[in-house]
Amino acid sequence: MTQHPHLYPSPFLLEGGSTGILLIHGFTGSPPEMLLVGDYLNERDLTVSAPLLPGHGTSVEDLNTRAWEDCTSHVESALGDLQKRCETVFVAGLSLGALLALYLAAQHDELAGAISYSAPMGVTDWRSKLVPIFKKFIPQVTKSEDFMIDPEAKLRNWSYETTPTSTAHEVLKFMREVKHLLPRINCPLLIINSTEDPEIRLDSGQYVYVHTSSVDKKLIMLHNCGHVITIDNEWEQVAEETYKFIKNRV
Repeated sequence: MTQHPHLYPSPFLLEGGSTGILLIHGFTGSPPEMLLVGDYLNERDLTVSAPLLPGHGTSVEDLNTRAWEDCTSHVESALGDLQKRCETVFVAGLSLGALLALYLAAQHDELAGAISYSAPMGVTDWRSKLVPIFKKFIPQVTKSEDFMIDPEAKLRNWSYETTPTSTAHEVLKFMREVKHLLPRINCPLLIINSTEDPEIRLDSGQYVYVHTSSVDKKLIMLHNCGHVITIDNEWEQVAEETYKFIKNRV
C-alpha cells in the first residue's frame, strides 16, 4: 500500500531469447511487483514484458475513471507487441493480472501457456457486496494493511494507498466475466495460489483448475506467503515453478 521512492511504477521490457512472457500486475499495483519473477526468467534467456495497466502509476482518481475493457484492450496490445518480438509467448499475471492472463488465454489459442498467480474467483472483503451502492457516494476507501509474511516484501511493492470504488466494481464484474470464459481455456495452465491469502476465497485456485478445459494443467498451493506471491516469502518458488512450466513446453 506504499509508494516507495526507490520504486518506479513503470512498464519494463527485458530483452531475451525467442520465448517471451507477458507479466501483468494486480489491481492498484504496478510492474515492480512482477520484477523479481521477471528478472529470474530473463536471467534464463526469456524475453519479459510487464505493461502498466491503465490508471495505474498515475492517481487513484485516474484509475477510478477506468472500465475493465480498458485493461483488456491494453493487455491485448501488449501481447501483440510481444508476439512480434518472440516466436513463442506465455502470459502470466497476479490477481487482476491473473484474471487478465486467463482472459487472454480464452481469446488466443496460439498461446503456449498461461500462468495464474492468486487469481480471485471470489473475494473475502464484506464491503465488496456494497460496492455497487456506495461507489456513487464514496469514490475511494482506505485499504486494509497488506498481509505479507516477509517483512521486506513491502519494500518491493508500489501501489495506491486507497481503493477506487467505481473501478473496484469493474474488477468484480470482470471476475464474473472471466469465470464464464474459463471453459474456453485449452492451453497448458499453471495455477499458483496461497492458503494464507486473506483477500480471496481459499477455493479460487481449485475453481480455476476445475472449470478450465486444459488437459495439461497444474495447481500449486503455497503455505508461507500472502496474496502478492510474486514478492512475498515464496517468490523464488513461484519463479522457479514458472520457469519449469515454460521450459517443459517449448
